[in-house]
Amino acid sequence: MHERVTGPRRVPAGLVALAVGGFGIGLTEFLIAGLLPQVASDFRVSEAAAGWLISGYALSVAVGAIVLTAATARLPRKWVLLGLVVLFVVGNLLSAVAPSYRVMLLGRIVAALCHGSFFGIGSLVARSLVAPDRGSRAVAVMFAGLTVANVLGVPFGALVGERWGWRAAFWAVTAIGLVALAGIAAYVPGGTGTGTGTGAAAGSGAGDTAPIRPAPPMGLRTQIGAFRSGQVWLTLAATALGYGGMFGAFSYIAYTFTEVGGFSSADVPWLLMVYGVGLVVGNLLGGRAADHDRDRTLVLALTGLTVTLTLFGLLAADATASVLLVFLMGVFGFAAVPGMITRVTDHAQGAVLAAGANVSASNLGNALGAWAGGLAITAGLGYAAPLYTGAAIALTAVAVMTVAARLVRRAEREEEHSPAVRR
Repeated sequence: MHERVTGPRRVPAGLVALAVGGFGIGLTEFLIAGLLPQVASDFRVSEAAAGWLISGYALSVAVGAIVLTAATARLPRKWVLLGLVVLFVVGNLLSAVAPSYRVMLLGRIVAALCHGSFFGIGSLVARSLVAPDRGSRAVAVMFAGLTVANVLGVPFGALVGERWGWRAAFWAVTAIGLVALAGIAAYVPGGTGTGTGTGAAAGSGAGDTAPIRPAPPMGLRTQIGAFRSGQVWLTLAATALGYGGMFGAFSYIAYTFTEVGGFSSADVPWLLMVYGVGLVVGNLLGGRAADHDRDRTLVLALTGLTVTLTLFGLLAADATASVLLVFLMGVFGFAAVPGMITRVTDHAQGAVLAAGANVSASNLGNALGAWAGGLAITAGLGYAAPLYTGAAIALTAVAVMTVAARLVRRAEREEEHSPAVRR
């Protein structure tokens, strides 16, 4: 148990810079959905080919999260973050000026490579900027940029694209990347990840408790050795299944709204924004709760997601219930994210590769959920079926997380009653 920290608290400027970077990366991921018709028309490619600008990005995220994190394991984390943001800026600049579809796709891939590593490494840096009892909240602040981008990404892309053309949207994201680059350079302490600094700039507002001293960079062999922990694998499995449950339902939610709920296609954008607001709320509440009792928070969040998806499946034909339940789907779906990241890195002894693996696990979960939901629809079970398949996957996540939490509690009890502790 951490002691309660008193005194004034301010969000460290470095943490805000990380959130700006997360916002830019999130916009890059989501805005393309509202721009695909324009891009396909300009480059004279099919809708299916244009769709690779989304799926190619997702695949690159999964690969980059592991490969780039492993390749930079021994480097100071601040400089790795700066390099990743430079990669992000270059990728979006390529997309903005792309003379052809292939260059556009290359730009998307380059920008995506930084995605997983940025959030993996950034989560460890975020924790180093605050007091130990505020680690999950710090991760939630960084991820707030991503969740806000989820709310604004598609409408932002559509609005900018309609007024100034799709290239203007990528120019805007490039500018956001440059702001994040300047912020990280100025406000993230240079000692972060070197093992020589305190981890937080003066006036971070952490209160009475000193910030976490960041662990020094680890070699690749040490990083891989962290995966010997069963708790690391259980957390990665719970992450993948939790994301799989949420995105198994979300991938087909537009069909659920229109074919089951009776909404018009014009209603879908604002309904997705309701879901996005739920993500923002769940992220912030989940981060705060995880700092008090992390494993309990994770079990409750995943249980809440399971119950919400089940109720959604039962009540999908009711318009009022659908609006409330899609909001709760976002709340419970993202409430587990900050705690999962801090849990996997704690059990991996601070190995940044574990944080990157967590991002990859979430993307694999997205693919699993979308596949399972698609199978249910193909089997003729209807457009509410992905909600039930999502609930089943989320229930499996509850079981995995419950087992993980009980193993930790048992180990703690055994340690308390060991002869060495009694002496």
